[in-house]
Amino acid sequence: MWKQLKIRWKYWMAKLSGRFNEKADPKVQLEQAIMEAQEQHRRLREQAANVIANQKQTEMRLNRAMEELEKVNGNARQAVLMADEAAKGGDAPKATEYTQAAESFANRLIALESEVESLKTLSLQSTQAADQAKAAVQQNSAALQQKLAERQKLLGQLDQAKMQEQMNKAMSSLSETVGDDVPTLDEVRQKIEARYAKAKGMSELADTSVESRMLEIEQASMNREAQTRLAEIRAQLGIESPKDEKAAGEVGAGTAASTPEPAAQPEPGTPAT
Repeated sequence: MWKQLKIRWKYWMAKLSGRFNEKADPKVQLEQAIMEAQEQHRRLREQAANVIANQKQTEMRLNRAMEELEKVNGNARQAVLMADEAAKGGDAPKATEYTQAAESFANRLIALESEVESLKTLSLQSTQAADQAKAAVQQNSAALQQKLAERQKLLGQLDQAKMQEQMNKAMSSLSETVGDDVPTLDEVRQKIEARYAKAKGMSELADTSVESRMLEIEQASMNREAQTRLAEIRAQLGIESPKDEKAAGEVGAGTAASTPEPAAQPEPGTPAT
């Protein structure tokens, strides 16, 4: 029973995690990853600083031990010389005291030599650890810089992807139905083309109607009368009419000559001939 509950719990956790990853903002997740990498680099620097500090402390202890070793060695040599001089001078008590002091210096010298050897080994190990820590920090710093550069690249790609999605959505809305209250571009185009076609058809019907022909004839008559009046004015002024207007006048005159004038009616009281 407990095993089944554990399996179901893992299943639901994986399902919820998948839904979260689908709906999560990639930009926020990218920033979280970069912040985590920066935090890891900070912790690594602190650890490396501790290692380097330990190496520095060991080096300082070794230097102090070597200085003390040199000093104790000198004191031991001096004690031996003084004990030898006191013995040659016949001063046995001083010779004994100097000898005891020399022995103390010798014991201290042996302990310092052992400590120096231990510190040398520890200093070598700490130096190697410090070098490894420095190399690890440099490598991690280079990796972090690469991640930062990759972040800029991914952010650019993310912006391009969002822009492309908006363009795809806008293009699809031009041909797909948006809603009952919002017409598409194709629907609007069909309405406009239908109204335009209907207007053109009405215009063609108006051009072929009797009223339009009558208006055309009236306009032609007005133009002919105007040309005739202009010809009379030019004749009075002694100006020749242009060739095209003269030809039009001759055509009009021929038309008038071919049309018989009505016979004059005799005046009342006048005998008919």
